[in-house]
Amino acid sequence: MLEALSTPRNRTLTFVFLAICCASATAAIVVGISDNPPGILLAYGAAAALVLAFVHPWRTAKQFRLFLYASVLCLVIFGILHNVFEAVASKAASAGALQSLLQGLGGAAFLLAVLICPPAILVGAVGSVVMFIRNRRRPTQGRDTVA
Repeated sequence: MLEALSTPRNRTLTFVFLAICCASATAAIVVGISDNPPGILLAYGAAAALVLAFVHPWRTAKQFRLFLYASVLCLVIFGILHNVFEAVASKAASAGALQSLLQGLGGAAFLLAVLICPPAILVGAVGSVVMFIRNRRRPTQGRDTVA
């Protein structure tokens, strides 16, 4: 994350991505995401812009590949956490505050698993392929090229 704010160019690009995220999220709220494909696409666009705001300075395929693995792992973990929180909340029917807290945590885990992880997986996959191709075409330092 510190790379995203390290240089003036990176800072500017980070703020542009964050502005796109805010605009997309606002548009998704206005349009509505309940059974509305344009609203859902806007919400995923906002999540992708949020992810890109922090990973845009990366220049190696390994960084994006590790990000891809972490995103897939987070998708599984947050999906399981959602189910665990919902199950525990249904068993704690007598405690109102505890049940509300657990339902809130379950909803947050669900939103992370459904809205943030898929765009993060896409950014990780596309970034790793693009950086692999980009870095493969570049000649390495110290390598002599024969004409």
